[in-house]
Amino acid sequence: MDITTLLGLVIGFGGILGGAAIEGLPLGTIFQMTAAIIVFGGTIGATLVTTPMAQILAAVRSVPRLFLNPKSDPVKIIRKIVELSKVSRKEGLLKLESFLDDPFIRGDAFLTRGVRMVMDGTDIAKVRDALETESRYIEDEEAASAKVFEAAGGYAPTIGILGAVLGLIHVMSNLSDPNKLAEGIATAFVATVYGVGSANLAYLPLSGKLKIKNHYEGRNREIIIEGLVAIGQGENPNNIEDRLMGFLNEKERSGMENKG
Repeated sequence: MDITTLLGLVIGFGGILGGAAIEGLPLGTIFQMTAAIIVFGGTIGATLVTTPMAQILAAVRSVPRLFLNPKSDPVKIIRKIVELSKVSRKEGLLKLESFLDDPFIRGDAFLTRGVRMVMDGTDIAKVRDALETESRYIEDEEAASAKVFEAAGGYAPTIGILGAVLGLIHVMSNLSDPNKLAEGIATAFVATVYGVGSANLAYLPLSGKLKIKNHYEGRNREIIIEGLVAIGQGENPNNIEDRLMGFLNEKERSGMENKG
């Protein structure tokens, strides 16, 4: 589990509520159903207007990724590719068929398709083209998911201001009751809190986290493409490992060497 996402949300919202409590603000005044309906309903509506349904559904499906660690480990991918290269160099490409039932390979549809193409003797230029095309499609879909949260983060503060203005209109229409004036104004500005808070503590940070995860998953696909193309070209396993090590940062390289 990616504890940083959950921890960040808890600390962010907890810090706001905790600070308000320390200042003596009754937390009950922050929870206003009307403001919530205006801000969250308006934000969802605006996001739906600007975003195709397929993109919305993709964003919903991406939510678990925000709280889970990546399934694919670049170090494990490189080690598996090096293993494949040693077998194919010694026993031929057809021997790679025995790896299609390998749990690690079977758990990665992109890697499975690549291994199958190389094993079948597909022209290596076509293998690269097919895998790069698929990778770009996945990248575009993942980027679209992040943009949904980014769009929501852009609309929420404005909708919050709209909610505050509506609240103030209601307050100003009841000036005959001065005792409720201050309370009404405070309630009106809760919508602004919801809008600015949800944008900067949830929508925009979640969008940023998705972009980071998308970047690393895209890098893993690049490793797979370069590794499988090298296998198809019959390159030396040691040369393949050295080339793929260039995709790793210092910490990952250290882990690769220690496991080696």
